[in-house]
Formats: sequence, C-alpha cells, structure tokens
Amino acid sequence: MANDDQLHIAMLPWLAFGHLIPFLQLAKLMATKGHKITFISTPRNIHRLPQIPQTLSPFITFLQIHLPNVDNLPPNAESTKDLPQEKVKYLKMASDGLRLPVTNFLKTSSPDWIIYDFTTYWLGPIAAEHGVLTAYFSVFPAVVLGYLGSPELLINGDYYHEPQEFSNLPKWVSFESHVRPSLFQFTRSNENFNDDEAENVSDAYRLGATIHGCDAVVVRSSFDFEADWLKLLNHLYQKPVIPAGLLPAAGAEENTSWPETREWLEKHEKGSVVYIAFGTETKPNQYELTQIALGLELCGLPFYWVLIDQRGPSDDVAIELPRGYEERTRGRGVVCTRWAPQFKILSHDSVGVLLIHSGMSSVVEGLQLGKPLVLLPFLFDQGLIASYLVEKKMAYMIPRDELDGSFSPESVADSLSLVMGKEEGKIYRDKAREMMTIFGGREIQDKCMDELLSFLNKSLK
Repeated sequence: MANDDQLHIAMLPWLAFGHLIPFLQLAKLMATKGHKITFISTPRNIHRLPQIPQTLSPFITFLQIHLPNVDNLPPNAESTKDLPQEKVKYLKMASDGLRLPVTNFLKTSSPDWIIYDFTTYWLGPIAAEHGVLTAYFSVFPAVVLGYLGSPELLINGDYYHEPQEFSNLPKWVSFESHVRPSLFQFTRSNENFNDDEAENVSDAYRLGATIHGCDAVVVRSSFDFEADWLKLLNHLYQKPVIPAGLLPAAGAEENTSWPETREWLEKHEKGSVVYIAFGTETKPNQYELTQIALGLELCGLPFYWVLIDQRGPSDDVAIELPRGYEERTRGRGVVCTRWAPQFKILSHDSVGVLLIHSGMSSVVEGLQLGKPLVLLPFLFDQGLIASYLVEKKMAYMIPRDELDGSFSPESVADSLSLVMGKEEGKIYRDKAREMMTIFGGREIQDKCMDELLSFLNKSLK
C-alpha cells in the first residue's frame, strides 16, 4: 500500500468487552490492509485484550487513557464486567470525563477518522472542530438500531415508556416482520435506556446524539444477513450506513485450562455436548440460574457451562447452583466460573448445540461453525436479535412468559433435546450449516471490508 493511501484510524470503544472485542476485530481487519490504527482504552482493559498477531504490531498502537474518579465507582472498575448492573451508570459518567484526553489526542495526532461507540455522544462535534471525520460503529446489528428509530426520536426522548407500546411493530418499519422484545426484557433494560437521573445521560440520548453527530454509521452486519433492516437505517439516518461484515472469529485463544477442557470434550461423542454461556455482562438472577440448572440436569445431555456468578468485587448479590448439583452432574456436566476459550471449545467436534443469550459475538461464533442455537435472551437488544433469528429460522428460542420472563426446567430440557436431535429440530440444524457461508465466509467479510475502506478513503478526497 502506498503511504498516500494509508489511513490513520483511531478507535474508541465503550468500556465493555462485548464492545471492545468487536472493535479490536475491526481494527485488526483494517490493519491487515495496511492502515494505521490507534486503539484507545483504559490500562486494565488494554491489558485484558487478546494478543494481536506480531505481523500487525507495526500497524496497531494501543493508547492508554485513565478514567477520572467518580463517586460510587469502585476502584479498578474499568469495564462493565467489573461492576454489577446497577453501577454501570457510574462507569458511563466516568467515561464522560475522557473528553479532555481524547480532545488532546485529536489535536496532537490528527487521525483521518475516529471510529467510536454510542456512549461517547459528545465526540462528534469535538472531532469536527479539529477536522477529524467520525463514524459510529454499532456492535449491534441493524435490526436493533432500526427498531429503535431515528436519532431525533431518541434525542427527544419520545420513546417507548409504556408496555402497550410494544404490541405493534414501529410505524417507521415499512416491511413485514415479527421482531419484538418481550415486556420483561424491556423492563430489565429500561432503567438504563431511559435514565432520568440528573447526573447521568440516558442510553437513548447517547445513541441518538452519537448518530446525529457522526459523519457515517458502520454496523456489524451484512446485506446477506439483514438487508431490509440495513436499508431502513439509510432511510432513518439520512447519512451513509456501511456494513462492516459480521466479523467472524479468526482464531482460537488458548489458556492454561485448555488441555483439561479438551480432555473432557474428547470423552464425548461428536455433536453430543451442549455449550452454555451468556457473555461477559449477562448474569442470570437466582430464579433463572435454578431453572437453567435443573433443565440441564433434566435433559440428560452432556454440557459445558461458563457461568458468570459475580460481576466484579462490588457485586454482592450471590447466586448459587441447587444443592448437590455439581455432584449429581459430575462427569456429564462442567460448570466453569472463570474465563474459558469459547471459540476453541465451540470448534471442538463434540459440541453440538449452543445455549446462549443472543449476544452477537456468540451468535456469529456459533453459526460460522455451523452449530445450531438455542436462545435465552435477557435484555432488550438480546430479545430483538433473538426474535429476528427465530423469524429467519436461524435459531430456536426457549419459551418464556412474555410478562415476567418465567420459564420451566422442562422448557429448557425440551428445547435442547429438540434442537440437538429430534426431527422437529432438523430445520435448525440444517439452517446452522447453511449459515456457515454467511457468518464465516471470507468472501463476504472481505467484500464488506473493502467497501468500508473504500468509503473511508474516498471521504477524505
């Protein structure tokens, strides 16, 4: 690549690993094409990121910036995985204190673009003052953004506040769709999305102002996955919307526990193991934990469960497995409460089905490997993604009460058994294999990346 064509792209993700990792995946893809990347985050988060390949080290620089002290934010809490859900708002307040170091970086380094997240809603106008172009990178697919509506709607707060407003598809969605969140998902997420505390800015406002203030929107998506929703975003935003591809995992990171994990997996037949994980941020409550655990016990299938039972040292809400559970399932099931090499585990032949929360990284990793999905969404965005996947027959969702989210161990066991081996579940097994090309194919990802980089380059001319 000629130096004249090399871009300097800064990246500023939200302080959550469900955002940091996709930002890093995007950074590596752009660096592979020869572009210079400055990846900005806090020291602990940078330290906890996966190692980048040595071949990319000349192209990616990690810039550490420190969070200011904020009342009620525990020491050393630099990501959402370090905090219980009710304290995440204090992390957002702290991230608002990054304006000065980010502004100083823009002044001294003059990147061509800065790609940033929804939380730093104040960045667009600041970057424009310094002649830096801006793009909001959404780690959420277009179906989530499209359902939320225009930036003006989000900024003005004219948004869903009452349960009855969920009964119909939003009026701005012009095509047929059964995508809906459930009431319990809305209730669980609404406190942050429509936060009315004077000292905090709601997620709705942050998202709306970010979209309004940026030059372009980049989405973790592709036209092969959700063409109608991407076209809707172009209409709603009235600015360029570019799919970055689905960002399939490119390699499997190991840790010291992998040999023991592999040995356990190899004791089980091909396609017989259920893998369960709900991401770095979703911690089930005690009721949900119990129902899931009893359902796994009831189904009789071997399972490997990565369980987040505490979100940081300040999380004092204990959740516990049923008494005697690990003894009753010993040999057949593993409950892992530490970090696990998810993609490495999923790549093993013994894993046959995933039980996940509908987070996009887990969805992509599962379908790029052709593993059928059983979904148990907890939050608003997860519910939207899950209902879209169900609509397209890409996954099966565990039945739950729409109002309070209750579900039975039997519904967990029946869902897993159906997708794992029953005739009625064949459609999901076949669809998962069919989706390998869309979710893991290099051709689609490379095409999206080429079109994105072409846009970023041409916008500077």
